[in-house]
Amino acid sequence: MRQIYCFFVTAIVFCCPITKASENFIIETIASDLDHPWSIAVLSNNEFLFTEGVGRLRWVIDGKLDPKSVKGIPPVLFKGQGALSDVVLHPEFETNRYLYLSFSETDSADSDLNTLRVIRGKFENGVFSDTSTVFSATPLRKQALHYGARMLFLPDGTLLITVGDAFNHREDAQMLDNHFGKVIRIHDDGSVPDDNPYVGHNSALPEIWTYGHRNMQGLALDSQGKFVFEHEHGPKGGDELNILKPGLNYGWPAITYGIDYSGALISPFAEKEGMEQPIKHWVPSIAPSSMVFYNKDMFPAWKGSLLLSALVPGDVRRLSLRGKTVVAEEILFDQLGRVRHITIAHDGSLLMLTDGSNGKLMRVSRSDASASN
Repeated sequence: MRQIYCFFVTAIVFCCPITKASENFIIETIASDLDHPWSIAVLSNNEFLFTEGVGRLRWVIDGKLDPKSVKGIPPVLFKGQGALSDVVLHPEFETNRYLYLSFSETDSADSDLNTLRVIRGKFENGVFSDTSTVFSATPLRKQALHYGARMLFLPDGTLLITVGDAFNHREDAQMLDNHFGKVIRIHDDGSVPDDNPYVGHNSALPEIWTYGHRNMQGLALDSQGKFVFEHEHGPKGGDELNILKPGLNYGWPAITYGIDYSGALISPFAEKEGMEQPIKHWVPSIAPSSMVFYNKDMFPAWKGSLLLSALVPGDVRRLSLRGKTVVAEEILFDQLGRVRHITIAHDGSLLMLTDGSNGKLMRVSRSDASASN
């Protein structure tokens, strides 16, 4: 039986003055006992796909979880932060049935090394088939940390992929001859767009779109496709929300608002010429894990806002925007555990995953006042 919780929430406002928003909603558990769920792809109001980090792609049909996993998923390195990670649909999924998976994998020639890989395949009748690799990060790494692994299709049909700095390779985030700490832009088949900023540069990889990042797990477009929002985990403090523009340097680790986990200084600088500033940063860290731009009608007060999931302490918060400026931050709901992913169903309800070996898939829908009592 599904678990349903009813709430009447007054959001908590931080820093910037804004009218407090109150919403009636219910939180319904669609599936539980999930093994490190990571990402959701919405096929319809009652049909979803979601990944489990251990290497399973799961299918919700008519609002119920299929007990069988989707067939055809390749082996995954499930270690540290390595996992079967993001799942996104091709913009023309209804006709071509293509979906994309990002995941960590062990190198076939050296089991001590691994990398981030993105594949494309067709999803039909519970089977993932006709797969091909569209991106594989280089060089290989030893650490199973900081993969990034988030994907987003842009309005022009190109695909963004975030690649983290692998933790011990943070200095490489400032170099253009590798994929550590980079946002990658490719065509849907893996080829490199001619208008990428470093095409034709002998010392740079042509698929690089932006650089100077740490561990980026949030990508979102505003409703007009004008701004690409990105957030990333800082070290101890210094989580960032950025607006991405091709060819720009976002500073890590030359500038940061955080310090090392040991308490040591990473950089004495929070700003430098030629390096972009975040539009918002968090000290202490909230561990932002995903992000979506809300443009539906179910929750009118949230329309035009960024909704973020956060692992620490575990909540969903709304960032009110004026253009590209964050004017207020609200916690919408918390005490749900480590919220790993949030996205929007076609009807405007929210879908959420909680992290861990006993994760949940939940839906947040609007409720009338009597149902919330």
